[in-house]
Amino acid sequence: MKKEKHPCKNVLRNLPCGLSALPARQLIVAVLLFVAFSASAWSDAPGFAGQILPGAWQTESYLHRFEGKRVAVAGNHTSTIGGVHLVDTLLASGVDVVKVFSPEHGFRGEAAAGELIESSFDEQTGLPIVSLYGENRRPSEKDLENIDIVVFDMQDVGARFYTYISTMTYIMEELARLYIPIVILDRPNPNGHIVDGPVLQPEYSSFVGLHPVPVLHGMTVGEYARMISGEGWLNKESGALDLTIIPVQNYHKDKEYILPVPPSPNLPNMQSVYLYPSLCFFEGTDISVGRGTPYPFQVFGHPDLEENVYPFRFTPESVRAAPAPPHKGKVCKGTDLRDKDPELIRNRGKLNLGFLIRAYQDFPDKDRFFNSFFELLAGSSYLRQQIKAGYSEEEIRETWQEDLESFRKIREKYLIYEE
Repeated sequence: MKKEKHPCKNVLRNLPCGLSALPARQLIVAVLLFVAFSASAWSDAPGFAGQILPGAWQTESYLHRFEGKRVAVAGNHTSTIGGVHLVDTLLASGVDVVKVFSPEHGFRGEAAAGELIESSFDEQTGLPIVSLYGENRRPSEKDLENIDIVVFDMQDVGARFYTYISTMTYIMEELARLYIPIVILDRPNPNGHIVDGPVLQPEYSSFVGLHPVPVLHGMTVGEYARMISGEGWLNKESGALDLTIIPVQNYHKDKEYILPVPPSPNLPNMQSVYLYPSLCFFEGTDISVGRGTPYPFQVFGHPDLEENVYPFRFTPESVRAAPAPPHKGKVCKGTDLRDKDPELIRNRGKLNLGFLIRAYQDFPDKDRFFNSFFELLAGSSYLRQQIKAGYSEEEIRETWQEDLESFRKIREKYLIYEE
């Protein structure tokens, strides 16, 4: 059988798909060709038929919306079309991009979790970057001066406490107040096949959980945006939002999607993306999740755990992605989850509380196990109480079900993709 040529090479002749390595002049030419080859051509090309194509790839569906307008991009390092950044694609297409809004981890995705980021200028394009994870977490009215439309494009991982959806919410609120439209270029949710976990109680609303949704909400950012707008969860001072979603092609929620770019520095692979919703609870405890090692969110441990029960050893050190990790320089005894089959983790189809319950039971100083951040991650007061009282995972899970069922009914109204 004759082997089909890769469509990217057909269009860019013999240029590789990893265009970012090209010299600047060649990059611009390659991007122009790339944009000219529309998303419909990609989806019909040999080797691409039926493949998942994120909203950013559907250029024919949104480029015309930016004609004659001053555009701001809310994006980061995951905002790519193939090997090309969305900003580069828009500029090469003649779009008047005037500003970038960046979330936690920064525009190029290099900042550590929780690291405050100052506004600056992008070295590659010269565009001003307004940090929404620094002094302010929402764009100001001044930031939005002379902006006609905003395009949002970030790869989420489907967990309530992953902060890109909080940044999106704050942007939406300010745009609604000023009657500025937003176009959301949707991307698949790698954990989109799961709806599970405690539903957030309003008194625990924070930047790591703004809305009454479970830990795993099973929605893409586009669906989530439709929900918070449709349910009136935006700031009450906001007006009606002009919201457009560019959907993903060939996607349904059970279809596995391997992220082409790590969504943040401490989620380096799909193993960590699948384990993150379950292991992130440890961020509200004294247990390390491997920050400061080559395998964050793939291990957990503590210096005081019993080595005969937790035989795996790791030592967190200061690295760019984790300058001051918990238990820096100390040998932690723990569990290595890297040998678990990612497919099995994904197909388990539910949040795993077993890791957390077991670690609490084995921790020598129970009073020191939890910290004040735990309730914000859990979204409630009762999860800590249940674990301390010795509830099993099944007993805890049963207490979620009524709230989960209520959420599912709300969620169903805003779904774009089949389950």
